Amino acid sequence: MQKTQSRSRTQTFDLILTAMLIALVFVATFFLNIRLPIAANGGLVHLGTAMLFIASILFGPKKGAMAGAIGMGLFDLVSGWTLWAPFTFVVRGLQGYIVGKIAWSNGRNGTSVAFNLLGTILSVPVMLAGYYVCEGVLYGSWIAPLASIPGNLTQIVVGICIAIPVSVVLKKVSVFKS
Repeated sequence: MQKTQSRSRTQTFDLILTAMLIALVFVATFFLNIRLPIAANGGLVHLGTAMLFIASILFGPKKGAMAGAIGMGLFDLVSGWTLWAPFTFVVRGLQGYIVGKIAWSNGRNGTSVAFNLLGTILSVPVMLAGYYVCEGVLYGSWIAPLASIPGNLTQIVVGICIAIPVSVVLKKVSVFKS
C-alpha cells in the first residue's frame, strides 16, 4: 500500500513538473517575442528557445522534448501560426530531446557546461533543417526558406546565451541538483 502511494505521488509530481515546463515554454514564447522584419513570413525571435534548453538541461530529454513540443506547438495554435503547429511539435520535440540526451549522457544530469553547450549546438541543424523543410512544403519553394535562417540562428544564439548561464546557476540550487 505504501509503495503504491509513494509511486502515485512520484507520478503526480512528475506530471505537474512536466505541465509547468510546458507552461513556461509557452509563456516565454507567447509573451517574450519579437517579430523580425525579414523574410516574407517574417521571423520570430522568442525566449521559448531558452526555456526549452533550460528544461532539457535541468530535467533531461523526455521533459525537454515534451516542454518544447507541446509548449511551442500550443503557441502556434493560439497565435495565428496554426499551420506550423505539427511541424513545431516534431522539430522542437526533437530539439529538446537532443539537448537533454547529450546534457544527461553518461550520468552527467546536466552538470557539464561543455556537454550542455554541445547539446544546444548539435540541436541547431535539426531546427534549421526541420523548419526549412516545413517552409519548403508550405510555400512550395526551396529558395524562400533561406530567408528564415538568420532569424532562426538569432533565436538559437539568444537562447544559448540565456540558457547556459541560467542552467549553471540553477544547478547550484539544491532543488535542481541531481
